[in-house]
Amino acid sequence: MVDEIRYRVLRLLESDPEMSQRDLAKVLGISLGKTNYCLNALIDRGWVKVQNFKNNPSKRGYAYMLTPHGIEEKAKITARFLKFKIAEYEALRLEIAALTKEMDQLDGFEPRLE
Repeated sequence: MVDEIRYRVLRLLESDPEMSQRDLAKVLGISLGKTNYCLNALIDRGWVKVQNFKNNPSKRGYAYMLTPHGIEEKAKITARFLKFKIAEYEALRLEIAALTKEMDQLDGFEPRLE
């Protein structure tokens, strides 16, 4: 599981521990199977613990709580993810500047942005 998915899963569970795996999969845009795999990996690492809802008669409701170790790891992942996104942004900014310069050199050409 890559940092981006770990980051997004941990962030979502921190904000809504009672989010179902199905809802988590929808928000992440990944399959339910991959979501289950990711959650189990985080549980195995000790970053997330699972609690059953005591008042749920179907026993299908769970809460996914970040452990203290999970909160610490989320902070580390957030820092790495932020560095990656900043580098990605900078590369995109440079590419846009180069394309703008190229367009400026094409005399009289009007691009159609659709």
